[in-house]
Formats: sequence, C-alpha cells, structure tokens
Amino acid sequence: MRRHAFLIWAGIIITGCAQGQSAENTHMDFEKYDPVSTLKVPEHPLSRAKYPFIDVHNHQWNMGSQDLAGLVKDMDALHMQVMVNLSGSNGSRLKEMADNIKEHAPKRFIVFANIDFDGIGKPGWTEKAVQQLQEDVQHGAGGLKIFKTLGLSVKDNTGKRVTIDDPRLDAIWDKCAALKIPVLIHAADPEPFWEPMDEHNERWLELVSHPGRQRGPKNPAPWEQIIEEQHRMFKKHPQTTFINAHFGWYANDLDKLSALMEVIPNMYVEFGAVIAELGRQPIRAREFFEKYQDRILFGKDSWVPSEYATYFRVLETADEYFPYHKKYHAFWRMYGMHLPDEILKKIYYKNALKIIPGIDKGAFPD
Repeated sequence: MRRHAFLIWAGIIITGCAQGQSAENTHMDFEKYDPVSTLKVPEHPLSRAKYPFIDVHNHQWNMGSQDLAGLVKDMDALHMQVMVNLSGSNGSRLKEMADNIKEHAPKRFIVFANIDFDGIGKPGWTEKAVQQLQEDVQHGAGGLKIFKTLGLSVKDNTGKRVTIDDPRLDAIWDKCAALKIPVLIHAADPEPFWEPMDEHNERWLELVSHPGRQRGPKNPAPWEQIIEEQHRMFKKHPQTTFINAHFGWYANDLDKLSALMEVIPNMYVEFGAVIAELGRQPIRAREFFEKYQDRILFGKDSWVPSEYATYFRVLETADEYFPYHKKYHAFWRMYGMHLPDEILKKIYYKNALKIIPGIDKGAFPD
C-alpha cells in the first residue's frame, strides 16, 4: 500500500483517458513505463571495447572448480583480456582458484585475496591475518579486496563495530605495501541509502525494489563517518596503493572527488556500478577523466556480459540520450564522453598494468 500510494502521489501512475480502455491498459507504474524516445540523433551502440581491457572489479565465487573456457569465450566477445576476480577468499580456497587459473587460463585471470575478520581483537589476530595474506600472495594472489562489511557489519571480539581505520588493521595495509600489491576497497554504499525514503530520494525506486539496502543515520553509523574513516586510512598509509571502488561513491560529486584525489595521491578509483552517474554529466566527467587519466581503472562489478555495452558507449562514443541497463539504478538517460584513444588505453589497461602484478603486458598494445 505504501508503494502504491507513493506512486499515485508522485504522478507516476499513468491513467488512461480513452473511453472504453481496460484497466490493464490504463495503469502502469514507473518500473514498467519505458517510452520509446522520438529523438533522432546518431547512435553507435557497442558490444565490444575498442581496446583489450582489464576489468579490475569482478566476482567469480567458484573459480576453484569452475570451467574457465566458457568464461574466456564471453570475455573474448567483449574484448576483455584480463578479469580480476575479487572474490578469492584465502587459504586453501584461494589456492584452488589460483591453481585452476594457472592450469587452464594463466594469462586471463588475476585473483585477489580477502581477509577473514572473524575473531579480530583476540591476541595474535593481526599477526595471523598478516601471515595468511603473505601466504595467499605466495600462492598467486595479485591484490587484496576489502568488502563493505568492514565499517558496516564487522565486529571485534567484544561486539564493537570495527572502523575502517582501526589500528589493528594497520599491519595489513603496510604488508600490502611491502608486497607491492594494491588494496581494492568498497566502503559503505550510496549516500541516499542513509537518507529518508521519500519523494526527494533519488534512489527511492532501488530502495523499494531492494528494501534490504535501506539504512539510516545510525545504521550502523552516519554515512559521512564511514567514508571519512576510509579516507583517514588512505592518508595514514601513503606507501600503500588503494583502489577506491565505485569512485568512492562520489561519482555524483566530481568536485569533491577531485579534492580527495589531490590530497590522497596513493588513491586510484574505478567506476564499477556508477557509470550511470558519469553518463549523465559527460562534460564534467570528461574533464575529470582528462585530469586524472593516470589514476582511473575500468571496473564493472556484477558479471552480466550484456551490460558492458553501456560502459563502452559512455567511454568511447559521443552518443546522446541513450538508456541505462538497470532502470532502478538510473531512470535518466546516458551521454557519451567520447574519450580520446590515449585516455581510453589508460583506462582500459595501462593504469591497471602499473599497479596490479602478474598480468602479461605482452597481450596489450603500446
């Protein structure tokens, strides 16, 4: 009832005015309403990237036993040369993934390790976690992925929320610097998840269709506080290379993100799941890409091959007013940035080659 009432209030329910029309044809909600645009502009839809690329943000949970041949075939169709699997776990499970890659597709995948935060706060936990990370790298891990549970749901042995800049984690970040591996970290979620779920919330449709994503000012802490914990941690470890997932949730505020890029030189960004934010501001987004072209990486997040087309089109073309692939993420239209080739090459592969070890550079053009 709440959802239906809001749709009526917002004027999203479309009512028929032709006498005699059935109720089925005169009522539809915003999720179904998808009018065909009458705008006539040049269109250049893409299904394959112009250059071979490295996707630094992907998730393959069963790569230890997975048949990689089918995955490689789908990657080839996209022109994806290397996939970084961030869901590598640790210990024996990570080794199984690394071994499967080595045996069947050694030049096509990189796996990142994950930290097991269970028991943090107990004597020896930090030392054990650092030792496990070192073993994981020896077994083939090319980086470390930190999920958003850190800062949201991870608790120590006393039941207290573990902050992202908790000093008990310092040795882990320092170890990554010593091992010369990057840390890709996802902190919090989009800020509107913490805001009132009303007619002013731009993520209202997503929160209605995915109610588990709604939070609040103290669930478990204010959004600004969690994000600031992450930034303090970056600054505290200047020798460690951090990849801030999802543009650090500032793809909708590139001036703020630019200010952070200036004061945190060891921070890279990737645009997984936020290409819609960039596609609705192509002029400002292109300026950002031009200025920080050496610190932006290609990331997608969920493995849905057909959705890469939106990313290619925003990055490569000058197309206007084309749809995004998930309406609950973006009910607006996209515009292309039409990035020059030299910047495209950096975004697609050169920047990742600089900071992620173990990738065959011979598979990419100069």
